Amino acid sequence: MSISSDEVNFLVYRYLQESGFSHSAFTFGIESHISQSNINGALVPPAALISIIQKGLQYVEAEISINEDGSVIDNRGLESLSLVDAVMPDVISSKKAEIKAQAALVVAPQQNDTTKVEAANANGDDTIGNSIQANHTEPMEVDGGIEIPPNKATVLRGHESEVFICAWNPKNDLLASGSGDSTARIWNLNDSPSSPNQLVLRHCIREGGQEVPSNKDVTSLDWNSDGSLLATGSYDGYARIWSTDGQQVTTLGQHKGPIFALKWNKKGNYILSAGVDKTTIIWDAHSGDWKQQFPFHSAPALDVDWQSNVSFASCSTDQCIHVCKLGVEKPIKTFQGHTNEVNAIKWDPSGTLLASCSDDMTLKIWSMKQDSCIHDLQAHNKEIYTIKWSPTGPSTDFPNQSLMLASASFDSTVRLWDVERGICIHTLTRHQEPVYSVAFSPDGKHLASGSFDKCVHIWSTQTGSLVHSYRGTGGIFEVCWNSRGDKVGASASDGSVCVLDLRK
Repeated sequence: MSISSDEVNFLVYRYLQESGFSHSAFTFGIESHISQSNINGALVPPAALISIIQKGLQYVEAEISINEDGSVIDNRGLESLSLVDAVMPDVISSKKAEIKAQAALVVAPQQNDTTKVEAANANGDDTIGNSIQANHTEPMEVDGGIEIPPNKATVLRGHESEVFICAWNPKNDLLASGSGDSTARIWNLNDSPSSPNQLVLRHCIREGGQEVPSNKDVTSLDWNSDGSLLATGSYDGYARIWSTDGQQVTTLGQHKGPIFALKWNKKGNYILSAGVDKTTIIWDAHSGDWKQQFPFHSAPALDVDWQSNVSFASCSTDQCIHVCKLGVEKPIKTFQGHTNEVNAIKWDPSGTLLASCSDDMTLKIWSMKQDSCIHDLQAHNKEIYTIKWSPTGPSTDFPNQSLMLASASFDSTVRLWDVERGICIHTLTRHQEPVYSVAFSPDGKHLASGSFDKCVHIWSTQTGSLVHSYRGTGGIFEVCWNSRGDKVGASASDGSVCVLDLRK
């Protein structure tokens, strides 16, 4: 048996990524030189570290139950070991002595006792059966009308590693996905939704005069407003622009290190990106040149969002939010108030209110008219990973419907907020694990949520009730709606992408 530090470091790196600690994973990856190891990450299955630890724990429990002569001790009275117990020699010794003592007290049971045991087992089996069934169905407590049937779910396979992100083309049923296998893919569900064609967008870098795979995660992607171009951001430090037929149009190279987010402006002439190098950049989408680099954060920039075609907000692990404008050398506004890193920011549809969410477990609503936040929304009890505004209210196609904000948290809940009143109107609690993504349907009547419990839930935004539910094969990183609002895409940790058809 051989274990190398490279192998251990790689499994720890993947564990951090899969657990949502993307910034810790990046730092650890740099310090442990992950990129220089010869391990093919595409061949390593999800949850590999946890799997091998569980097997080690089972081995320790088995070891406790075996005498020096190889005979087996009855260990049915042995409580499951915790991971920390399993590495403490004193605890192991005392557990072994305990089950040896219990085994010595066992005597041949009387007939009456046997009858009692059999009766207890009969009752116990029934109870256990019910218990297992309850546990199995708890994440999916749905009736036949709510659970999405298999014939309405298309699973797209091709990626060789976890799929971090997916996004529908705004004009037709092309679904883009980005993965840890250093590729993005475009799935065409327009013609044959059950067996769509896929285009593989390989992210390569030049080494020794030739193109080689970058072996870096593709973690951000965004379609332009007319659906003709796709932009992708990678941990290799480059942004790339692709046509809908999978051809690479432009490479955008100015960041020093991974790109965490990128967005097209509405006009489609600029792309905005945020990087680990603490900067944000506006790019000319046509020429591929950078127009302006904004070096105002003191730590990695995590997210960006356009307010207009030339102004935007950015957030960072430095706990600050800056609002910047093309051609202006300093931030036009800086918002401070979060006490931990700010994970995501989003302007409302009218561009007047800015929402932010943080590891400090709060949501805050900001206005350009004042320095302090308008609302400090405190209800989640763990980190808030992302937020989305509803496509309703002023400046939308549904001006008579109220504006809402959705938040997804590591506390396994989704919350819907009435921002005008600053109150939580619905708490959506069916998920069992951290929720990584939420997305409103185009009409704002439904909200999709995706969690690491492998479930995609679709809720009524009016009542907060569960309308549809689907259990996939991997933890869900991202959910998104197509432009017609009749399909939901979801990307997962096991390399799968699923498409849910919600048409009757």
